[in-house]
Amino acid sequence: MRTILSSLLLFLSLSVHANEAALNAEDPVIEARLVKMAEDLRCLVCQNESLAGSNAELAQDLRREVRAQMKAGKSDQEVIAYLTERYGDFVLYRPPFKPVTYLLWLGPLLFLGIGVGIWYLTLKKRRNLKETPVDEKQIAAAAQLLEEK
Repeated sequence: MRTILSSLLLFLSLSVHANEAALNAEDPVIEARLVKMAEDLRCLVCQNESLAGSNAELAQDLRREVRAQMKAGKSDQEVIAYLTERYGDFVLYRPPFKPVTYLLWLGPLLFLGIGVGIWYLTLKKRRNLKETPVDEKQIAAAAQLLEEK
């Protein structure tokens, strides 16, 4: 009974310290733009999370920076240009198609082509293999090996 009570108290104390991310509702239009844009931006700390879904301090700072730029009247393209200039194309979930990212965009097709080529060569090699007939002497030797074991 004592362990159940301590577990319950521990659980309640943990839930008291949990914080939910509060939206800055000063300007709902800017907040809507921020949320839409942040879904397409990558958190630089938690690399597989969007900027909108991350609670890392850097993500919060970036959201504040984006919010400030939007309040200053910058368009979404200008804000994204600022972020890519400062952090590189890594901040974008969909980086632009340019020489630096050719392998990123065309790599899957390249690997698919290599796989199809290997598959084709393997099938061609199998077709060209000639089956050698098995004679009675080989069958007798195989039977003798099986009997010995």
